[in-house]
Amino acid sequence: MDGGGRFPGPLSPAVSSGAQGLAAGLLGRLPRLLPISTRRARPGPPLAERLPRGVGAAGIAVGFAALALTGFVASGRYDGFVADNGRPLDILARIAGFGVERVTISGISRLYEREVLAAAGIDWRSSVPFLDVAEARERLLRVPLIASVSVRKVYPREIVVNQVEREPAALWQRNGEISVIAADGTVIDTMRDDRYASLPLVVGDDANVKLGEYLALIAAAGPLAERIRAGTYVSSRRWTLKLDGVDVRLPETDPGAALARLVALERANRLLEKDIIAVDLRMPDRVVVRLTEEAAAARAEAQKKTKTRAAT
Repeated sequence: MDGGGRFPGPLSPAVSSGAQGLAAGLLGRLPRLLPISTRRARPGPPLAERLPRGVGAAGIAVGFAALALTGFVASGRYDGFVADNGRPLDILARIAGFGVERVTISGISRLYEREVLAAAGIDWRSSVPFLDVAEARERLLRVPLIASVSVRKVYPREIVVNQVEREPAALWQRNGEISVIAADGTVIDTMRDDRYASLPLVVGDDANVKLGEYLALIAAAGPLAERIRAGTYVSSRRWTLKLDGVDVRLPETDPGAALARLVALERANRLLEKDIIAVDLRMPDRVVVRLTEEAAAARAEAQKKTKTRAAT
């Protein structure tokens, strides 16, 4: 070590001349290693020369375009582009003058035009040549209020929609919710205001599909029809009618005949004017009535007094 704290010789230990000779002898006996070239590798032929014959610059461009398109679609940017501008074919058709500029809708009654267009999937991005009218029709038929519809193209820039809407026929209450239903029982709307308040009301599971039976009972009720407020379909088997606070229980079979009996009793005896809360017509040979609590108490008291008098 010199005065500055540094080693004057190399950090590796010194090798004697004898050791050097021994090392040279050993190295001479080892197999010769492959030489390591320090020359730069000669550049290969251009990419175009290495491709199969027939694939030139155009093929390379198409390949790179396909890769770019694949990445564009996989990243989700294609969906965003279509949402903002429409499908590429529709864009080309609009440029060529075949964009949808007019939609004629006939048969519209309760739906708004914007609701029909949204349901059909028609907007400013659509084009006449590439609009799938069958798909648009299927989409419109999924709208409960639409019973039937047709969609056709009128070149160069018009779509015509002819639809038939279902008419509201009754209200259906189930699980505390009231829906507006058509004559075939299809739910077409919800009860949002008093527009449908005058419609007949049916209650219970499957009451909507039995609406025809209920309307037939109302028609058979004659002078009592205007007093019927609702019909409950009990256990999917029979009807109970609600008349001004009086429940009329009808049988499963031939409920119309039972209702005719009630009409006759009302005409002859004014049965429904008495203090009763229920009339049971399920047995063909008799009528069972249920009194109000006050009437039942009064009747029990009268019977008690009668028995007391008889005992004395």
